[in-house]
Amino acid sequence: MNLIKPLLGALLLASAAAQSAPPAQTPYRWREVAINGGGFVDGIVFQPAVPGLVYARTDMGGAYRRDTATGRWQPLLDWLPLSEVNLMGVESLAVDPRNPDALYLACGTYTNPAVPNGAVLRSKDRGRTFQRTDLPFKLGGNEGGRGNGERLAVDPNDGRILYLASRQDGLWRSTDAAASFKRVDALPDSAWRRNESDGPLPSWGGSDGKASVAFVLFDPSSGTRGQPSRTIYAGISVVGRPSLWRSTDAGASWQPVPGGPAQHRPMRGALASDGRLYIAYASEPGPHRMGNGSVWRLDVASGAWTDITPERPGATRPFGYASVTVDPSHPRRLLASTAGRGGGDELFRSTDGGASWQPLLARAKFDAALAPYVADTHLHWLYDVKINPANPDHALFTTGYGGWETLDLTAADKDQPTHWQVMSGGIEETVALALHSPTKGVPLVTAIGDYSGFVHEDLDKPAAGNPKPPFFGNTHDVTGAEAAPEVIVRIGKPRDGAKNLGYSLDGGKTWREPATVPDAKSSDGAIAVSADGRAWVWTPKGGAPHVSHDRGDSWTAVTGLPAGTRVVADRVNPQRFHAVALFDDQRYASDDGGASFSAAPLALPDGRVSRPAAGGHHASNRGDARGGQDRLYATPGREGDLWLAAHHGLYRAGDGQAFKRLPAVSEIHAFGFGRAAPGSPDPAVYLVGTVSGQYGIFRSTDGAASWQRINDDAHQWGLILQVSGDPKVFGRVYVGTHGRGVQYGDPAR
Repeated sequence: MNLIKPLLGALLLASAAAQSAPPAQTPYRWREVAINGGGFVDGIVFQPAVPGLVYARTDMGGAYRRDTATGRWQPLLDWLPLSEVNLMGVESLAVDPRNPDALYLACGTYTNPAVPNGAVLRSKDRGRTFQRTDLPFKLGGNEGGRGNGERLAVDPNDGRILYLASRQDGLWRSTDAAASFKRVDALPDSAWRRNESDGPLPSWGGSDGKASVAFVLFDPSSGTRGQPSRTIYAGISVVGRPSLWRSTDAGASWQPVPGGPAQHRPMRGALASDGRLYIAYASEPGPHRMGNGSVWRLDVASGAWTDITPERPGATRPFGYASVTVDPSHPRRLLASTAGRGGGDELFRSTDGGASWQPLLARAKFDAALAPYVADTHLHWLYDVKINPANPDHALFTTGYGGWETLDLTAADKDQPTHWQVMSGGIEETVALALHSPTKGVPLVTAIGDYSGFVHEDLDKPAAGNPKPPFFGNTHDVTGAEAAPEVIVRIGKPRDGAKNLGYSLDGGKTWREPATVPDAKSSDGAIAVSADGRAWVWTPKGGAPHVSHDRGDSWTAVTGLPAGTRVVADRVNPQRFHAVALFDDQRYASDDGGASFSAAPLALPDGRVSRPAAGGHHASNRGDARGGQDRLYATPGREGDLWLAAHHGLYRAGDGQAFKRLPAVSEIHAFGFGRAAPGSPDPAVYLVGTVSGQYGIFRSTDGAASWQRINDDAHQWGLILQVSGDPKVFGRVYVGTHGRGVQYGDPAR
């Protein structure tokens, strides 16, 4: 009997089983790197049945519930995986005033044909768990008009009935607490379908130029408990024709409300308990610049309309009005916010139903301690304003970077300034474009979309402010020197005529601009810094790579490297740089500090990789173009040792060797290194993608011979763009998300 063949067969079967079995789970504790805000909070809804209970929605970072005890916002949609990332954009949210535990979220980020339809997530426990109702149409939580609303509303007299206003498919109704929806055909298509009178399509925002239903309001006084409200209003984002429609028979028929303004679009409406309806209007659905706007009051009983605009926009100062709200306990007390007002938006206060107004923010006092970076950002995108039903002194308004709140609103009624503080504690809505954890010094430096990035001295406390100079509007990349961690370099889109590159020679404490830059117009691309910090290679997006050996005093075009080729520095030898042109099947190496590169075939063992289709961030089948996939990485502590984290798999090459594909990994979205495990010769490797058929965040401590999943189903955050371990602390990992900020994890003790 031959014992070798059976033994060999058993070993092969065991190896195959090991590769197909899901990786082991390693428990981690996850927390947010404190930035506070950083994205557009576009809606706030109080639950009137529970004092202090309030929810917020964001355009691409999920929804939040505020903890009534601590005041911090708790994320509700972190469980959404990459496959459901479209649901991270929350178009609208609603509560049932008679059921304190009911919550409804209308989710869907875009209306373009490439994304799935939207869904309504319904909860019976304030957002701790959800059931899902798929919709036969798309929603646009991150498109133009996303600050309008609310598009989703619960009948205050009958919680089984909800109305959902769509962008392209009219008005929908549920009679079973959002378990199903049917279109309201009684509202005529001509009311909400786009026509030529709606004006030209704006330049950005997907469906923002198309007619849509912008908000739904019930009149609670038109029904009794347990019976549907008979009067319902729908605001339609159109111009030149009726934009406010009303049903007085519980939705069975709809008619335009006569006499209303037709020159602007309705943005938000508020119905006061004394029978007056207030509507904010603007020339565009927002949140881009406005040309004009107004605020109007409708006396429902008489049908009389009154223009109560607080401040009239003009040709030299064009703007619109984004929101108007009523104090639930005082029907004549109002707040109205502007949109796109040059020099900073304003919040107006009225105590007489709009007969007179006073500006609040021009004389207000602001405390930015909870998010110091906002002190550099003017007030903008005040698309929702709310007064706490349980406290008339407490008001909140949203911004493009979170929001503000006051606890002395009525001080304005005594001709005193109001005091405002950042309300965004717990809300993290930034997009992390790059992560850098130096070998010594601060834990983390981040490159953030829409902002100047941050130097995080304490992960649990917000940074002292934006690093500058230069002051960036976007930070596209940040990196540093392996053996000289005090050297950190970042590139981005500058503000106020600054240069598009900045550097620090003291670990991020102070920053300076170089004397010159190779491409003053480009703000995108990638920067590489040699191990000793003396050579910087910058590849502008699609542009020619340049190298500087004198901290930017001069730059020289790199030879031998095609335009747009991303470069990485060797982590040991300061003279060596590496690059890969994945879709051209070429690899490149430099031994002269990045001045010149030599080429060789990449020759992956499973063949050449097809070039993805051109387009935006999500245009190809190789993940988000801003993510960490399809990139080359150099191993810490090992000269010439390279990893290629291709979207379709993981490859490794020793110094001068060919790349070999590593098993188990079938998809990558982010990749990085961290401190080695005690006793291990290999740095820890972190990967976001699919390993042995399972999607997640993974760690390997043995050079990718085996993997452990370190996140769980409650911590997925939709789309993840970047991951990096900390070279100073074994097990610590930073995760850069698309709309949920930066998360960090440590092994659970």
